[in-house]
Amino acid sequence: MNLIILGVNHKTAPVEIREKLAFSEKHLEETFSALHNYPELKEKVILSTCNRVEIYARVGNIDEGIKRLKDFIYKYHKINDGELENFFYTYFTEDAIEHLFKVSSSLDSMVVGEPQILGQVKDAYSLAKESRATGMILNQLFEKAFSVAKKVRNETRIAESAVSVSYAAVELAKKIFGDIEGKTIMVIGAGEMSELAARHLLSSGAKGILVSNRTFDKAVELARDLKGSAIRFDSIEDELVRTDIAITSTGAPHFIIKKDMIERVIHKRRNKPIFFIDIAVPRDVEPAINEIENVFLYDIDDLQNVVNVNIKEREKESEKALEIIKKEVGQFLNWIDGLEVVPTIAALREKAEAVRLKELEEAFSKLGSVSDKERLVIDNLTSAIINKLLHEPTVNLKKQIESTDGHWYIKVVRHLFNLE
Repeated sequence: MNLIILGVNHKTAPVEIREKLAFSEKHLEETFSALHNYPELKEKVILSTCNRVEIYARVGNIDEGIKRLKDFIYKYHKINDGELENFFYTYFTEDAIEHLFKVSSSLDSMVVGEPQILGQVKDAYSLAKESRATGMILNQLFEKAFSVAKKVRNETRIAESAVSVSYAAVELAKKIFGDIEGKTIMVIGAGEMSELAARHLLSSGAKGILVSNRTFDKAVELARDLKGSAIRFDSIEDELVRTDIAITSTGAPHFIIKKDMIERVIHKRRNKPIFFIDIAVPRDVEPAINEIENVFLYDIDDLQNVVNVNIKEREKESEKALEIIKKEVGQFLNWIDGLEVVPTIAALREKAEAVRLKELEEAFSKLGSVSDKERLVIDNLTSAIINKLLHEPTVNLKKQIESTDGHWYIKVVRHLFNLE
């Protein structure tokens, strides 16, 4: 039983190549119909995201399976044969299982620990299943991948620390306030990163949002999207009095938030803490405001430092995750080999019986006249020898299939006795 993967991802192919190979979700039904023309591909799942395109398949022969997958991809996307050969990677059986577990657990993502990939893998599997492109093996494999991903999340801290600037801002806000439930946010400038940080803060429990921009219409538009209120640019100081977290990203060539302004604001707030997230380059907020009690300022470099530390933490946690995955791969291989152990034993006994009968026939022809009683005794003798010779190997093979190295015993027996 052979499992294979053929694919490209963000590590092996630039975006223009991944775009050429991508499969549209709305056309996946016809894609699977095209794949049905390749009987060598007994089960298949297509995973197509912005960062990877992979086809998982169960095949009879690995080399033939890979050849057919490439043939399908080139024909489907109308690409010349071999044109993208250098961008592809392939995985077989044990490595293929491990790769899927890594992908589902977000160990193979551009950002390790990101949660989106598991949902994408689940969607890909569901579509394949609905198209009747999967069978018992891939069904079990993908269900196992989902449980492994859950185990990695539960038993490691791989997804806990922020690895984007916008998430880092939320993490720091929580450290300063303890809880951001009910806090008021102000967004100054309509930059994408500040908007993203604001959305994260709102989803973490902040109660309301104020939006200011030099172009008031843009402030109104963003405020509408964020279900907040637009304020005039010249009203920023007055509105900061009721603001707990201010995110700035204006692109102004000079400071728009200065120390003397915040001294007045913090006085009116009666020293109630205020947190500034300055994502702008050049900076919007004068660094000297950090000298004011209960005023906290983090700029883009501060946030990036938090991200870098957290990335290192995730790398440490990924080592723990790999240990979990290695163990789970072994268990799944044992399950596969459990399906093969009975046919392997049957094939071994069938081969031994064929040898016994052939040798008996030759022996009887040399002996000449042999009575029925003598023939029966010799037949029973040779049968008993075969049964006794194969008894312990059969028992041990059944026992070893439960061990972590069980799959190797099946492979060795099939190879030694040429049972393929």
